[in-house]
Amino acid sequence: MADPLKIGVIVGTTREGRFADVVTEWFMEKTANRQAFQFDLIDLRDHLLPHFEESMAPAYSEPEGGAKGKWNDLLKGYDGFIVVTPEYNHSIPGVLKNAFDYAYTGWRRKPLGIVGYGPSGAMRAAEHLRVIAINFGMVPVRGAVHIAGADFFANMTERDAKAFPDHIDPTLDELLGDMEFWGNLTKPALQG
Repeated sequence: MADPLKIGVIVGTTREGRFADVVTEWFMEKTANRQAFQFDLIDLRDHLLPHFEESMAPAYSEPEGGAKGKWNDLLKGYDGFIVVTPEYNHSIPGVLKNAFDYAYTGWRRKPLGIVGYGPSGAMRAAEHLRVIAINFGMVPVRGAVHIAGADFFANMTERDAKAFPDHIDPTLDELLGDMEFWGNLTKPALQG
């Protein structure tokens, strides 16, 4: 059996009172027994990066030292990423975009999956995130989880990771199937 794919699960918002914690807990519990993967939580609260003001884009000159250099080095150790994100003003949170801007080689040629939540399930944020990922040479996978509408609103007060309905599970299975397929294709190229 092949080594499991090392996937970073990025919590894409740092906002106080974020619902991301509930969705991330749901994801981690639902995927705990998936032997094809090793999931590590990457909370952007633990990686506070300054607003991007580098003289050169990381594609041309990697940020060195401090939080900026450590961020890209951390990303390099993963075979792919799944981002848990809300939708802010029809796009991704600024802190998530800033985290993308501070790295290049850490993202490059790896699959990216999305777990979105909110009134629309973060559909427009997912569209933007896929375009951003393509710019970094990533493989944004088709499968995605969108916790939307009644499934989202019914849990806003309770905030219980176990309260999401099981009919969301097939979308999670599709996402993980895509991550496994693309991760196993890109991983050998990253090691070569």
